[in-house]
Amino acid sequence: MILALDVGNTNIVVGCIENGEIRNIFRIRTDVNQTYIEYAVKLREIFEILKVDTDAFEGAIVSCVVPPVTKSLTDAVKLLTGLDCKVVGPGMKTGLNVCIDDPGTLAADLAVGAVAAINCYGSPCIIVDMGTATTITVVDGKNRFLGGAIMPGVNLSYSALSSGTSLLPHISIVPPPKAVGSNTIDCMRSGAVFGNAAMIDGMIDRMEEELGVKCNLVVTGGLASSVTKYCRHELICDDDLLLKGLWILYNKNK
Repeated sequence: MILALDVGNTNIVVGCIENGEIRNIFRIRTDVNQTYIEYAVKLREIFEILKVDTDAFEGAIVSCVVPPVTKSLTDAVKLLTGLDCKVVGPGMKTGLNVCIDDPGTLAADLAVGAVAAINCYGSPCIIVDMGTATTITVVDGKNRFLGGAIMPGVNLSYSALSSGTSLLPHISIVPPPKAVGSNTIDCMRSGAVFGNAAMIDGMIDRMEEELGVKCNLVVTGGLASSVTKYCRHELICDDDLLLKGLWILYNKNK
């Protein structure tokens, strides 16, 4: 069994993976101020609640987009399990040919998602990850990572909208009865849900037009199922995409 950790800007997704089967998924808050001891205590407490035997881990891998957290978390894993954590980054075998301007700047989560998408669903593919930021990335039929687009995530953008205006309230991201809202909250929810779904549809159309080929469309992230069910493209929703990618990368780099 391996320990896989996907560190995002808001949450750390933790999964225990055995023979490719993901078990005991949970989330903890990403906190740059936490020490490695504090992370270790938090992880140990959750493992005890879930009755996970930390001695059963034979390896660990982490993908992190918050650099100050990487060392704290890898040190926590070392303290808790005695294992050195593999860290997704330059030099790791991925099977991707990274064709962006500076391959060394490719974010770990984008690489992990791309690896999972091409291995689980095939290429060419477009991967939408709806987290703190919404990212849309493209891998062509030769497994070349071509790049993509980055937008503010739904929660982040609407939190900024509410904080930066006098009359617009904070809202929950749920669909309104119809696209044409008849009150402030429904108008905001229409933009958050239907507006983001339309944006994703539009970006997919533009990207497929540039590629000249239809792609496998894969979506993941915390708000994926809430928003993309209103997209007009047929999307594959995989909440565990990045954990699957971490399992694949771990085995590629044993």
